[in-house]
Amino acid sequence: MNTKRPVCAAPALETPAPAASQTYSYSNLQFSESADTALAEEVALAIAYNGISQAVMLVTPTDLEDFIVGFSLGSGIIQDATDIYDLQLSGSGSAQYAQVTIANRAFWNLKQQRRQLAGTSGCGLCGVEAVEQALPDLQVLPGAPLPPVEWLDGLRQRIGAFQPLGQHCGAVHAAVFMNAQGELLMGREDIGRHNALDKLIGGLVRRNIPTAGGLAIVTSRCSLELIQKVLRAGIQTLVSLSSPTGLAVQWARRHNLNLIHLPQKNAPRVYSPTSENQA
Repeated sequence: MNTKRPVCAAPALETPAPAASQTYSYSNLQFSESADTALAEEVALAIAYNGISQAVMLVTPTDLEDFIVGFSLGSGIIQDATDIYDLQLSGSGSAQYAQVTIANRAFWNLKQQRRQLAGTSGCGLCGVEAVEQALPDLQVLPGAPLPPVEWLDGLRQRIGAFQPLGQHCGAVHAAVFMNAQGELLMGREDIGRHNALDKLIGGLVRRNIPTAGGLAIVTSRCSLELIQKVLRAGIQTLVSLSSPTGLAVQWARRHNLNLIHLPQKNAPRVYSPTSENQA
């Protein structure tokens, strides 16, 4: 495995220049002058599967096809991207609609869940009706080596190239993928931290990018639903720029997921596997 410090790959797969922002005026509380600033936009995206409404999510209006594929996988609605037969987007302004046609077996499983989500940008489990749905039985990963520490050197600064909207106006989270050679390949942004990860997973799946040996990087708080999404995607290493919750650590250890916290001023902290299991 290459232990040299990786560099960013060619920007062909990066998120495009910011298109999901608009300029708004504001006034200074202390002084009388006013000015303009760019703010991130959000829209309500209603998702229906086989004509049945399933979720309304507040999202940043970029990479919506990636989001729907990633959301469908990460929520357990489908088991594989081939379960999606068709995807149609419509609407305008702050109201967007997605009509998704899925395989009969996936639709039957969806109806069995008896779930009616009402998502927000701050919570990934809203609307889940039972504890069993919030804490599903997921497959344990086979386990993978931890990435070389050199791959994480200067990572906070290097992923800035994959955060055009965040650099432009803030208010968004990012999820970034690094491949098995330590190259940063793809980034996705959204007002919702779980939405950004859904977009990233959907982008990888739709472009047939292999995830073996690679890792996902999230800029947000690392809680349980992010762990569940990478487990379902089969990504074996998750790096978070913010601390994980205790439950996230428990699930990572239980499912053989490498979980690393990258503090702003300290060395990377490996929460999973535990030190006794790293030998």
